[in-house]
This record gives sequence, C-alpha cells and structure tokens, in this order.
Amino acid sequence: MRKIAPLLLTAMLVACGKPESTEASRRSVPNETVESLAANPERLKELRQQCKTDREKLGDELCNRVAEATNRRFLGDGKTPYTPSKEQPKF
Repeated sequence: MRKIAPLLLTAMLVACGKPESTEASRRSVPNETVESLAANPERLKELRQQCKTDREKLGDELCNRVAEATNRRFLGDGKTPYTPSKEQPKF
C-alpha cells in the first residue's frame, strides 16, 4: 500500500502536464486581423469558403477570425443607435 501511493501521485502529476500540441495548433496563422478581413470582402468570401470545406487545414483561430469579421460586416460596429420611426406601424 505504501508503494502504490507514490506511484499514483507520480501518475497524477504526469497527467497534469502540458498537452501535446496538435498539428492544427502548430500551423502559423496569417497576420490577418478581424478588421482587415472585414475591410476586404473578397478575401473574406474566399476564406469563408475555405473554412467551410477544409477547416482543419486553415485552423480554428483563423476561421474564428473570419466568422467574427463576417458578423461585423453583417451587424455593423454596434455604434449606430436605434432610432424608431416617428409614426406608429399600421397593421
């Protein structure tokens, strides 16, 4: 019993070590920011298509940037205040 406790402790410490990096996380992500992608709709469209077809090749980080840029282009920057019309809607 005394020999098992240090063995279990060692096994737990080894299990808590850093995980090995995967192939996707080792790839370098181009220095394309969300702002630069949102400003360039052609590049954004190209990367969106590539993320749909081959996400593993591009990596999650770049595809997440592409998704955020798409949201910003669609929703805007969020600084436009809501201004309802002066007339009540007619149903």
